[in-house]
Amino acid sequence: MKNLLLAVALVAGSTPFGAAAQSVFDGTWKTDIKTIDYPAKPVVYEIKGGLYECKSCAFKAQIKTDGKDQKIDGNPYADTMAVKIVDEYHIEVTSKKGGKVVTQSKFAVSTDKNSMVREYTSNSPNNAEVVKGATSFARVAYDKNGTNQVSGSWRAQKADKITDNGLKVTYKSEAAMMTMSQPTGESYSAKTDGTDAPYKGDPGVTSVSVKVKKNTLEENYMRDGKPVSMAKMEVDATGKRARVDWINHLTKTNGNYTMVKQ
Repeated sequence: MKNLLLAVALVAGSTPFGAAAQSVFDGTWKTDIKTIDYPAKPVVYEIKGGLYECKSCAFKAQIKTDGKDQKIDGNPYADTMAVKIVDEYHIEVTSKKGGKVVTQSKFAVSTDKNSMVREYTSNSPNNAEVVKGATSFARVAYDKNGTNQVSGSWRAQKADKITDNGLKVTYKSEAAMMTMSQPTGESYSAKTDGTDAPYKGDPGVTSVSVKVKKNTLEENYMRDGKPVSMAKMEVDATGKRARVDWINHLTKTNGNYTMVKQ
């Protein structure tokens, strides 16, 4: 599911997913956030010398921590970023594209410095849909040279909340074609033989290929011909639940979650 993988990417620096085969995959599915298994690989933030950088993110940039918009290159989702230091335990990060806010994140480290919550708001580039969520982290390592408690390595533990529009996806199969759509505007119509097809509504993905085998759907997402991510959806014998295993090629991370048919 593309939106959920973006939310994980917001966590780790993330990607998409879809559906297939008529009777098994058709319908609307919703991710059970309690089942999300985040990557073992930690997220790494560095804050020192008046600069912020997400070392583990797919698109890297050093940003001054003065709260002002600064130009960034090579990121299909944003062209400016601003980082504000609220205090020793809190920071705020805002990304924009074309002057429009894309993502806003608020990081809050606990007083014992061992846990952190990241609350985020993601604005769809396609419509007025806004996805909101929060993720809890556990500290993996301190940054002895860091000037803020957010600095260091963190492993995502659980999704505290994600709005429904970031969790739902609808699939419809017909003949050898699969169509996918999400509330936030992402969609595709692709042959189920692995042929590349256009992916709409995501600046970081230009095409997708879909393969179906019995109760399993595999999707490979690309940007300008280069692999971005892969997701494999396997529907269980009841036809009501499906496990999704995903890989993000850009951050070299992987994880899984379960979806429930609505």
